[in-house]
Amino acid sequence: MEVTSPRQETYGPITRGCQWLKALPNKFCDKTMGIARKMKKLGQDDPRRIFHSLKVGLALTLVSLFYYFEPLYDSFGDSAIWAVMTVVLVLEFSVGGTLGKGLNRILATLVAAAMGAGAHRLANLSGRKGEPILTATFVFIIAGIATFIRFLPRVKARYDYGMMIFILTFCMVSVSGYRDDQVLKMAHERFLTILIGCCTSLIVCIFIFPVWIGEDLHNLVAANMGKLANFLEAFGDEYFKVSEDQSNENNMSYLQGYTSVLTSKSSEETMVNFARWEPGHGRFRFRHPWKMYLKVGNLTRDCAYKVEALNSYLNCKIQTPAEIRGKIQGPCKRVSLECSRALKEMASTFRKMVLTRSAVMHIENSKKAAEELKSLLKTNLWEEADLLETIPAASVATLLPEIIGCIEKISEALNELGEAASFRKINATVLPEQQDSIQQDFNTATPMPHCVITMAE
Repeated sequence: MEVTSPRQETYGPITRGCQWLKALPNKFCDKTMGIARKMKKLGQDDPRRIFHSLKVGLALTLVSLFYYFEPLYDSFGDSAIWAVMTVVLVLEFSVGGTLGKGLNRILATLVAAAMGAGAHRLANLSGRKGEPILTATFVFIIAGIATFIRFLPRVKARYDYGMMIFILTFCMVSVSGYRDDQVLKMAHERFLTILIGCCTSLIVCIFIFPVWIGEDLHNLVAANMGKLANFLEAFGDEYFKVSEDQSNENNMSYLQGYTSVLTSKSSEETMVNFARWEPGHGRFRFRHPWKMYLKVGNLTRDCAYKVEALNSYLNCKIQTPAEIRGKIQGPCKRVSLECSRALKEMASTFRKMVLTRSAVMHIENSKKAAEELKSLLKTNLWEEADLLETIPAASVATLLPEIIGCIEKISEALNELGEAASFRKINATVLPEQQDSIQQDFNTATPMPHCVITMAE
C-alpha cells in the first residue's frame, strides 16, 4: 500500500492550479476565435445584418445630436432622450417592421397624449382632493379598455405595439400631470421628440440599403415548394434502392430539407403582417395581396405533413421485400418524379411572378401514373407476402396519390394569387402528341428534342 505524504497531497492541487492558469490564455484565445468565427458566419449567411447594424448606429448618432448641440437641447430639454429611445425601439431589420412600429408609435403617442392632457384637465376641475381620485378612475377605465382591445385578433396582429404605447403614454401624461403643472408642454415635447425619432428611423431604414420583408416572404414560399420538390425527386431512388451502397449524400440532404417547411407558419404570419405595412416597391405594387400567401403556405405545409409520413417509411423497421417493392417501383417513381417536376415548375414561375399553366402537364402525368399504381394494387400482388410486411409499401402507394391532390390545390392557390397580384401572364401551348416527350429537368437549361412549345404573352 502506497502512502502519500501531506506535502504531496498539497502539491497536487497547486500543480493543477498552475496548469489551469497556464492553459487559461489558450482557452481564452480559443473561445475568442470561436466567437469570431460564429460572427463571421453570421455576416456571411446574410450580409444585410451587417448593414442593419451600421444603420442602427447611424440613426442613434443622428438623434443624439439633440444632446450635443445647445440650441437643440434648449428646445426640447430632457425630453430629447425620447428620440434616442424611439430609435432603439422602432428601428427594425425590415422596412415593413420599422413602418409598422413607427406609425403605431406616432399615432398612439398623439392620441394618448391628447387624452392624457384632457383627463388631467378634467381632473383638475374637481379640486385638489378630487383630482387624484378622478385621475385614478380615468387610468383604470382607459387602461382596462385598451388592454381588453389588445386581445382582438386583428389588433393583436397589427396594432398590439401601438396599444401598448397608448397605455404607457396616457398613464405617464395623466399621472405625472398631478405633480407637474406644465403637462401640455411636456406632452408636446415628448410627441415631437418621438416623431423625430420615428422619422429618423424611417429615413435611414428606407433610403439606406432597404430590406423589404415582402420580397423575403415571396422567396420563402417559393423555396418551401422547392424543398418539397427536392424530397420527392430523391424519394423514389432512396426508397426503392436494392442495397445501402446505392445511397448518396445529395439524396440525404434533399430528404431532410423539407423539415423547415413544417415550422414556417409563425415566420410567414409575422412576415405577412410586416409586409402589409410596406409601400409599393420593385415588382410588388401597393396593396399587394400578402394575405393570400398564408393560404399558399398552409397548403404547402399540408403537403409537407404527407411528405413527412413518406419519410417515416424510409427507415421503417419493417420493410416490404424488395421483390414486391420492385413491382410497384415504376408507377411510384413516376408519380414522385412528376410531382417533383410540378412543384419545381410552380416554384420557378412563382419566384419570377409569372402566371402560367405549365405545371398542369406534370400533374396530369402524375395522375396517369397514380391510376396505373391503383390498378396494380388491385391485383394479387400481396398474396405471397406477409401482411405485416406489405403495410409500408401499401402506405407509400396510398400517400403518393394524396400528395398529387395537395399539389393540385397549391397550383390553384398560386393561380388565384397570380390573378390578384397581376402576375405577368404567359400561355404555354403544348401539342398533345408531344406531351410524353417533354422530360426536361428543373435544373437543366438544354431542352429535350422533339418538343414544340408556343409561348404567347
